[in-house]
Amino acid sequence: MKKLDVRDQRSEVRGHSRSPGSRRAKMPEWFILDSMAGPGLAAYRALYCVMLLALGGCGEKETNKTAEEALPVRVVQTEARDLKRTLDYASSIKAQDDAMVYPKVTGKILEKLKEDGAAVNKGDIIAYVDRDEIGFKFEKSPVDCPLSGIIGSVYVDKGDSVSPQTPIAFVVNIDNVRVSMDVPEKYLPLMVLGQSADISVDAFPGHTFTGKVSKISPIVDLQTRTAPIEIVFENSGHKLTPGMFARVKLVLEEKTGAILIPKEAVIGKNPATVVYTIDGKNARARKVKTGIRSGGEIVIEEGLAAGEFIVVMGQQRLRDGAEVIVEKELSK
Repeated sequence: MKKLDVRDQRSEVRGHSRSPGSRRAKMPEWFILDSMAGPGLAAYRALYCVMLLALGGCGEKETNKTAEEALPVRVVQTEARDLKRTLDYASSIKAQDDAMVYPKVTGKILEKLKEDGAAVNKGDIIAYVDRDEIGFKFEKSPVDCPLSGIIGSVYVDKGDSVSPQTPIAFVVNIDNVRVSMDVPEKYLPLMVLGQSADISVDAFPGHTFTGKVSKISPIVDLQTRTAPIEIVFENSGHKLTPGMFARVKLVLEEKTGAILIPKEAVIGKNPATVVYTIDGKNARARKVKTGIRSGGEIVIEEGLAAGEFIVVMGQQRLRDGAEVIVEKELSK
């Protein structure tokens, strides 16, 4: 048998054989040598390759696992704010004092001295009534104003017939105005005279008027289980007028420097309530004590200070010490 030179075999494998008809596939040199050296070395080489591939795969999986542990989260920064816990109502503004004015006698309006919107003092004459009858002559009868304020409306004109049951004018004092509301019985223990309340009206958007509780009924209605209260507002500029629609916020509780956070940041319920804070690149579970709710926020009584960053999105997947990527920081 003719002995094949190794050099010639390499050349043939690489496709450099002088024979033009040679079409052997290109193969690694070490594979050809291993085949010639015997099955032992070839098996060793194969095992070595498998180990390299296995080690390389494990390293890649470990890298991916580390990358997966860094979770994207969204945070907000806490701050101290003043908080008012309120009951919200809708009501109508009324004058603190008002009076319907009637004549004392029957007759016709002889003179009308005041018009709508005129300022009056108690005792001023609004109109005169002529009470003359056929065969009799009487002095004209004055229609007096019963209080100081403003003429809201005058209902008669000169020559109109009137009687003691005919309203002549409506007078209001709007230096102070009031609103009334019915408070559910469960809130009555929180009601005190002088308690603060705020109102807003469509005529002055963005402006708030502050008043005080002036009356609290001691009786609860059997049908509605509510008790009427009254709130008085100073109105020296006469911006508020009777009949205006008012949105009322009755203040039940006030807190100064309260820490409020979005309610979705809180996990669990008292006493096992937790929020996640940011410590460098890691999230830390912090036990907190929650208080009252205000809209979409909740008061933190214990466990947080102003200026800390807390997780508001992505916290459900976190654990204490988990590495995080802060996607976006929002300042409340």
